[in-house]
Amino acid sequence: MTNIVLLLTNDQVQEVKNAYAKNQVSRNAPGVVFAAKLTDTSITAYKSGKVMFQGGGAEREAARWGTATTNAKSSAAKGDKLPENFADLSVAGSDETGTGDYFGPVTVAAVYVPADKIPLVQELGVKDSKMLTDDYMRKIAPDLMKACTYSILTLRNDKYNALQAKGYSQGKIKALLHNQALKHVLNKIAPEEPQYILIDQFAVRDTYYRHLQKEKEIVRDNVLFSTKAESLHAAVATASILARYAFLKEMDRLSELVGYTLQKGAGSKVDVMAAKIWKTKGEETLRSISKWHFANTEKARKLLK
Repeated sequence: MTNIVLLLTNDQVQEVKNAYAKNQVSRNAPGVVFAAKLTDTSITAYKSGKVMFQGGGAEREAARWGTATTNAKSSAAKGDKLPENFADLSVAGSDETGTGDYFGPVTVAAVYVPADKIPLVQELGVKDSKMLTDDYMRKIAPDLMKACTYSILTLRNDKYNALQAKGYSQGKIKALLHNQALKHVLNKIAPEEPQYILIDQFAVRDTYYRHLQKEKEIVRDNVLFSTKAESLHAAVATASILARYAFLKEMDRLSELVGYTLQKGAGSKVDVMAAKIWKTKGEETLRSISKWHFANTEKARKLLK
């Protein structure tokens, strides 16, 4: 029996939960936070971030989410081997956020940081966005936008839900957005070209490009993929900050729409808030500000009953 183990981020584990919510089963084993059963595959997610795929369809399902874990330390980045002194090169990078949040959009940012601007963006406060607070990112993002060539795409909930209803997976949606944002940046800086393009990896290379196979223009030259990419080059770290900034701005708009601050993430507090909005504002309002296919929708429906 095929057995594949992936090491995923918290957001990616939440995506796995959302994707297989309809196939969820109970599995009371130590460390298990989620389990699902397909006709040919069992999926088990653990507190450690590891997700195990077992069965005849394990390779197919695992390919949706990343590359198998190795004996390397779990804190190490995984993906393409980067050139020496990569952090000092001229690079365009892209990252996304919002994929694991029930409320709010999916946002993707691409940024070009040439070698001579790396000290500047670092001086402006760029580092791994997971080490920064939302308030700090709100503060430094406008200055970064003035200093760098960038593209920010915000996929609002109505369009997200429409694409999802057509059968688009989150992986496909993200691939389309990354490709579009990178095209925008490359067009803006032409005829200058980055030495490399680094994408914060959410899918293996073949899967990423399979999502894009029907696109007229696909960014392929000198593209590298890596997990934890925001820690590998200032371009991705900057993109991560700008993507988060755009997400927060849209969350502000939606919060104003409903009259109070929307809960981030996809936990039990979100279920309660969703039920409250459903009851007081109606189903259409809730649908317009949420990722409707998430398991939170059914949990909110049960709370209403």
